[in-house]
Amino acid sequence: MTDLSTFFRPRGVAIVGASRDPDKLGHSLMKKLIQYNYRGQIYPINPKAEEVLGWKCYTSVTQAPDPLDLAVIIIPAPYVERVLVECIERKVSSIVIISGGFRETGPEGAKREQRLKEIIEANGVHVIGPNCVGLMDTHTPLNVTFLKDMPAPGEIGFLSHSGALCAAVINWARQAGVGFSRIVSLGNQVDVTQTDLLTTFVDDSNTRVITLYLEGVDDGPEFIEVARAMSLKRPILAIKAGTGEAGARAVSSHTGALAGQDAAYSAAFRRAGILRATTMEELFNWARALAWQPLPKGNRVGVLTNAGGLGVMAADAIEAAGLKLAELTEETKAFLRERTPPAASVENPVDVLGGSGSATYGLAMDALLRDPNVDVVCVMQAPADWFSVPSLAEVVGEIAGYARKPVLACMMGLEPMGEAAQVLNRRQIPNYTFPEQLGSTLAAMWARCQWLDAQAAGDQQPAEQITADTAAARAILEGKHGLLPPEDAGALMKLYGIAAPGAGLASTPGDAAKLADEIGYPVVLKIASPDIVHKIDVGGVVVGLEDADAVRAEAAAMIERARQAKPGAAIQGVHVQQMVKGKEIIVGVTRDPQFGPLVMVGSGGTAVELTKDVAFDLAPLARKEAAAMLDRTTAGPILGGYRGAPGSDRAAAEAVITRLAQLAIDLPQINEIEINPVIVRGAGEGALAVDVRVLLK
Repeated sequence: MTDLSTFFRPRGVAIVGASRDPDKLGHSLMKKLIQYNYRGQIYPINPKAEEVLGWKCYTSVTQAPDPLDLAVIIIPAPYVERVLVECIERKVSSIVIISGGFRETGPEGAKREQRLKEIIEANGVHVIGPNCVGLMDTHTPLNVTFLKDMPAPGEIGFLSHSGALCAAVINWARQAGVGFSRIVSLGNQVDVTQTDLLTTFVDDSNTRVITLYLEGVDDGPEFIEVARAMSLKRPILAIKAGTGEAGARAVSSHTGALAGQDAAYSAAFRRAGILRATTMEELFNWARALAWQPLPKGNRVGVLTNAGGLGVMAADAIEAAGLKLAELTEETKAFLRERTPPAASVENPVDVLGGSGSATYGLAMDALLRDPNVDVVCVMQAPADWFSVPSLAEVVGEIAGYARKPVLACMMGLEPMGEAAQVLNRRQIPNYTFPEQLGSTLAAMWARCQWLDAQAAGDQQPAEQITADTAAARAILEGKHGLLPPEDAGALMKLYGIAAPGAGLASTPGDAAKLADEIGYPVVLKIASPDIVHKIDVGGVVVGLEDADAVRAEAAAMIERARQAKPGAAIQGVHVQQMVKGKEIIVGVTRDPQFGPLVMVGSGGTAVELTKDVAFDLAPLARKEAAAMLDRTTAGPILGGYRGAPGSDRAAAEAVITRLAQLAIDLPQINEIEINPVIVRGAGEGALAVDVRVLLK
């Protein structure tokens, strides 16, 4: 996209649908533009009026004089197309269509929207909407919405797929005393998307943090690429609504059952450096801290409180968030002993007791900030009536102002717009009502710090270069659909360098015994049937068979069990496979409609859907990313030799993960792949794909 800044700093604005009727949205738009002191030219467009709110009316956009950079359309949907064409004739490059009545209303509205899209693409204009509430920039100032209020100027930008949520956030911001820089309601995104606006928000010097409310993205790879580049410059926080399965899909594997829209978005956000919040409260708790305070240099937290219970709760929240209480130096503790009540605790959390006032708080806070073992300070205060809480807020704000370390406050019981809260907001000290909010916010700040450090250190690696005979792989899949025969699945693995145990298909018990003699004992038997996906459910897997007689007898019994359990199923015989020992993991890929191949890794076995001990990431994968996936599950420490057990060939396991990811990229006709288990043998002994399942589209 080209520069979209004229949406936020236009020299002139035309309101198409401006009205003299106070009950019309066109009147509200004009009123808000004037009320919030827009300094540019305003052109009401209304052929039936001479003026609206003191501004001269024009019969159409084409008649409005210069300067004119932005047109806002709020008229019935059937007339929008004509006005869009007039805006193009007038060379208005930025257009906001607030009008509803498009694809959100059904097929006829979708046709209207498609016509708008074709006109926009043919003429190179930029359009936000339709079906949105508009946008605002508090620093211009500009408010082209019909919403009741506008927040105070601030540092937080907000992009939302929900117009109603914009209204709710503004209402909260005004009550909480939190400022915003820009707010945009995206509507149906016929043209401009959240991805397009990220760059414009980052380039805005008034916006320090970008927050997103997302219901989906149209181009997942582009979103990741742009967001990752922008995350290097500004923190981006997101909340994703609608976290269920991404549409109906044929699920024949654990991977397909566990992977949904939520897992794909989490992987996309992680790759892009976006911090994902689970609630709106978290979103703006984090945003305030990241906008107002520097990032911590480490994860060591100093806590100052006047109540032991608060300190304990803060310590629990900090530990749960992955940070730790700082070990104070002896110098700091000696300083505190001389300046706090005799019964005070000078260990971290530092408890100055209930009778201490602002001066004691100030001395203790300064000591914590000066301690080289402390990276961030949290100041807590239980409600008290023996000193002025606003005076304490002033002390906290003043000391934090000259410190180079982040300071967060938890002054409980403050009125949202009371004097003390206003002091903290003015001093840009985020205040939280409960200790748990401190822990969550510190975790977000530390995650941001770690991500930036990793980028600066060049930890991001290109995906592993994997060469494979893709023509041969496509030939294997040619003309096939549904579940791929095991022999073909094994051939695919071989082409991509994924090893498997010796195996073969035997149509009779006698053939199974002969095949077992050739492979070598012990062996595993598995029922062979395209109609039986989960073999273990029908007694279709037996391990540890040591001789031909056992193989022959078990093969006959297995075939009979399968026939009784699945009457009418096509039984092809049994698969005979060399039995190997090692640690089990599961590796799978499913195809997400927004982001493409989604790779899953976890501890192997049949209970994976129950335990959900899995991690997800998007293909392609670098070896380091594959390793990180293992470490997000118990598979990582188990392969590393948990509690003195011998270590396994982690490098081989990582290679299976990256190679399977590349296979999914190369062969888009594959919907799901799963290897469960991958047997990871001892160090240097490799990993083997024991049970491979491939589902084609």
